[in-house]
Amino acid sequence: MNTDNAVITPSNLHIDESELTDLKARLGATRWPDAGPTDDWSDGLPLSYARELAAYWKDEFDWRAQEARINAVSQFTTVIGDHPIHFFHERSPRPDAKPLLLVHGWPSGPTDFLDMLPLLTDPGEGQQAFDVVVPTIPGFGISGPTNGWTLAGVADAFAVLMERLGYDRYLAHGYDTGAGVVRELGLRHGDAVAAVHTTGMLGGEELTPETADMSVPEEARAIEAGMRYQYEIGAYAMLQSTRPQSLAYALTDSPVGQMSWMVERFHDWTGAQGSPDDVLGRDQMSIYWFFRTAGSSARYYKYGLPNWAEPLQPSTIPTAVLVMPNDIGGLVRRLAEKADNIVHWRKAPTGGHFAAWEQSALVAEDIRESIGHFD
Repeated sequence: MNTDNAVITPSNLHIDESELTDLKARLGATRWPDAGPTDDWSDGLPLSYARELAAYWKDEFDWRAQEARINAVSQFTTVIGDHPIHFFHERSPRPDAKPLLLVHGWPSGPTDFLDMLPLLTDPGEGQQAFDVVVPTIPGFGISGPTNGWTLAGVADAFAVLMERLGYDRYLAHGYDTGAGVVRELGLRHGDAVAAVHTTGMLGGEELTPETADMSVPEEARAIEAGMRYQYEIGAYAMLQSTRPQSLAYALTDSPVGQMSWMVERFHDWTGAQGSPDDVLGRDQMSIYWFFRTAGSSARYYKYGLPNWAEPLQPSTIPTAVLVMPNDIGGLVRRLAEKADNIVHWRKAPTGGHFAAWEQSALVAEDIRESIGHFD
């Protein structure tokens, strides 16, 4: 990986007005399908709700307000591995602050963490504070489309980023794709990573009905979640891991296509009983749309993730886990402990896959309490 260019450039986000005009025109020209036999979530995003969202995105959505919210946070770019990496960097006013890396997942981005930043950089008296770095994974959102990146490569790039910022020892949190990245960071750069925190784990031994203890609630839930994922909600992963380019044409050309692909995930992965608006709001699809990263983010499923057939390489890095009850998977501690050094395991009272976005205060508190003492 080329690390010679160590320039860090202050950055502000600005989408050209022509892009906003184009988005509204495309939304206005949407060709709608028929509703099908149902108008609920059993066949995917309901047509009535899709029309409602598209009308909001066309007539009410205020990108400039979102842009201002993002630009209120200190952000930068730097080139690593011949690709520009976008990142937020918020320093704490506290002299005892520790460096903390936050890594997002799919289909979202670093903006997931914006509400959590003040809770980490300037918490109450007697609580650990952090200098927080929040990069965008290459190929996702603001970092723009790219090819050929893997979780290991992202971990190496983020290790370079932290070194450039002057952090030779730090803590890390991640979920979804980010969970894999921070685990790889610990494996590949263990001298730099003091501890990791996650709300989801990638890979590891798979629980089956034959190996599960169904009298244990977390194992029974894991089996139920695994069956639901395999037979009801996991088709997106099969497509992204086999034909990501074909999908890229549809999502990059159609804002309603991009919207439906993401909103269905928001619904399924948060445990929303009705509209996912109540959990996540309506404004997040725009990052993927404006930066044309539907294809490059999907390609991680085919080229960038670990080989699931291989057992995980054991990690000795202290690992804290916050289990979200409405997440798509079921985490089982006895299996996690076979590959990871679990030092903290807490079951959250509420929340789903996008934990920091959904439950900012809860996740910030758990990071402080579970790994804040590691140096």
